Amino acid sequence: MRELSASELLSAWERGLAQSPIERALTLLAAANPESAPDTMARLSIGQRDAQLLTLREWMFGSQLNSLASCPGCGEQLELAFDVSDIRASQSQQDQALATSVAGYEVDMRLPNSLDLAAIAGHNSTEARRLLLDRCVVRVQREGADAPLDQLPEEVKTTISERMALADPQADVELALTCPACGHQWQAVFDVAAFFWNEINAWAIRLLREIHAIASAYGWREADIVALSPMRRQLYLDMIGRF
Repeated sequence: MRELSASELLSAWERGLAQSPIERALTLLAAANPESAPDTMARLSIGQRDAQLLTLREWMFGSQLNSLASCPGCGEQLELAFDVSDIRASQSQQDQALATSVAGYEVDMRLPNSLDLAAIAGHNSTEARRLLLDRCVVRVQREGADAPLDQLPEEVKTTISERMALADPQADVELALTCPACGHQWQAVFDVAAFFWNEINAWAIRLLREIHAIASAYGWREADIVALSPMRRQLYLDMIGRF
């Protein structure tokens, strides 16, 4: 994986505008991994995918992350500031193959990937869980004989889900938050892919405005303006009094 130029990131943003959140994440990874087939990126576990997105985000925008959260207790807006290292989990299991034993059942499974998330998108939580288990559970046996997945006890299904989550911690990042106004404490899910895309979207719109201002003043080509460092672009903008 490599860092993207401003031009490459802008092109990835343009392609992502018409895509789903899952496709946008893969578009960013494909741009940063030109030597890898798109299917390879799609078959990374969600934790492995998000770990790469987190690294790419750090390369593009730095290690500091700033966000907002609303307290579910009183509605107070919290300003969050944390570092990439604060949410970077241990490396996910590389081969993605897992096995567990529970209540007399022997279960072989794999970690969910982007193709799985795309397949369950739009379904309610109950149906999505059923579909995900159906896709990711490779084999279930009890007393040496195959056992139907749809007849598994709820205890076994819950253990399978928990085992997947433990094996792929980067896929489920939660922030422990405390409201300074009312003292309410809660866990907030942090979606790396969505957060990174929102940052890219804001960056791209700002860059296009800068390109428009400089091109209007000097008549330069977009590619030449994008190739300028952020500092040099800002100096030109200061000179024309636009920003």
